[in-house]
Amino acid sequence: MGYRDKPYKNIILTIKDQIAIIQFNRPQALNALNRELSDERNEILVGIADDPDVKAVILTGGEKAFCAGGDLAAFSKFGVNEAREHAERIMRGERLLSNLPQPTIAAVAGPALGGGMEMVLMCDLRIAAENAKFGQPEINVGIMPGAGATQRLVQHTSICKAKELILLGEIIDAPTALDLGIINKIVPLPELMDAAQKWAKKLAAKPPLAMRMAKTAINAAWNCDIETGMRLEADAWAMLYGTQDQKEGMNAFLEKRKPEFNGR
Repeated sequence: MGYRDKPYKNIILTIKDQIAIIQFNRPQALNALNRELSDERNEILVGIADDPDVKAVILTGGEKAFCAGGDLAAFSKFGVNEAREHAERIMRGERLLSNLPQPTIAAVAGPALGGGMEMVLMCDLRIAAENAKFGQPEINVGIMPGAGATQRLVQHTSICKAKELILLGEIIDAPTALDLGIINKIVPLPELMDAAQKWAKKLAAKPPLAMRMAKTAINAAWNCDIETGMRLEADAWAMLYGTQDQKEGMNAFLEKRKPEFNGR
């Protein structure tokens, strides 16, 4: 059974018009991450990565909560080995999300805390409803972030702001997150999914090979020196001249018509 047809207990998966919507569905726990939800998310991301018919992805949790972080009821009795095993599972999902070939949009309403905020940081674009809240409150229960926040927040904000959020463990609202560069825009709650869908449709219409290479080059800025990153960008730019999409895009521009990209 393929990932599209499999029934999931903790996620509602919808694929329509080349856009996949991954909606976390543990409302009784504010979509907190437990093992089952993490495994389902990872399985879906693997499926989407290999699905040429999906051109953009939206992650959301509904109107009340994006994801309240790790499920402490499940994690509180972990020992070191269990905690390490869970961290590897979570990090696998974060890597899958960050490296997904398709562009991703986080549509955030309510709390995005701990692992929930770390998922937001892995998405390419982030739209927040006015009721969205963000934070890394792990310090308040005797632990620390374990799925990338100590690294990603430094990259997205600054080292002092990252330390403020992680060491104080305080929650910030959507306008503060916007000021810090953690999200792209804020919209009224009833407009959240429409705004995400509007961006997703625009992204889905772009050439997928160029989209994938652009994402790879941008992500490399976090992992390599400037010269290596510039070489990667130049190589990717040149390689796109061997694609049908490049010929179609430039010919369409010169012929004053809308391009039709096929991912080749």
